[in-house]
Amino acid sequence: MVEGGCFCGEIRYSFNRGKYYTSDCHCSMCRRISGAAFVSWMAIPNNDFEYTKGKPKELISSSFGKRYFCGDCGTPLVCLLDEDQKNTYITICTLDQPNQYVPKTSIFNEDMLAWIRSKNA
Repeated sequence: MVEGGCFCGEIRYSFNRGKYYTSDCHCSMCRRISGAAFVSWMAIPNNDFEYTKGKPKELISSSFGKRYFCGDCGTPLVCLLDEDQKNTYITICTLDQPNQYVPKTSIFNEDMLAWIRSKNA
């Protein structure tokens, strides 16, 4: 099993080890919610993912998605998208071992901050 959770430990989750879609997202919503230049995500099939401790707080972040975070420490954990109801998207850096899953793609590159784009050029 792969495990992860929030900064303070109030929310924990686990899922089966496997090969999953991973990506860095540069959309403005991810940036604003995380306070970072981009967020690294991975898609876990809903049947493989479970919360093992606590219950995250829900934020309806758009007309097509909901985000979940720890109500105590604020760590962004999960995003559920209407367009992909088969997967739970978790923030890779909330994994206990985030080095095991490297983002393979970038999405919403048109929203990428200029100073990130110049570093990648």
